[in-house]
Amino acid sequence: VQLQASGGGLVQAGGSLRLSCAASGRTFSSWIMGWFRQAPGKERVFVAALRWTGGDTNYSDSVKGRFTISRDYAKNTVHLQMNDLKLDDTAVYYCALYVGGSWPSGSYEYDYWGQGTLVTVSS
Repeated sequence: VQLQASGGGLVQAGGSLRLSCAASGRTFSSWIMGWFRQAPGKERVFVAALRWTGGDTNYSDSVKGRFTISRDYAKNTVHLQMNDLKLDDTAVYYCALYVGGSWPSGSYEYDYWGQGTLVTVSS
């Protein structure tokens, strides 16, 4: 399985960006795509996740109401729409795929990882 993340860039505070993660290779009957981020000098943390079958979503409190995770069936792609970006959202964003239907407990349970895309929010 290959995950290709894209869409990062430089944006002013209050602006928007949309990240995408395209999955290719093997297919699974049930899987979950998650987004994580890692700010400079900090640990990687959970941002959002989507269960491919059913479309259930899960968000961290820090992004709830500002970020939206969605799917594109035709392109096997998951998007992360990020609105009202704040300085604290600056990080490298990673997409990851978990094979299974139950929400993973942590990043360690994800099976495949994309390469990361940098989001920089300026004042």
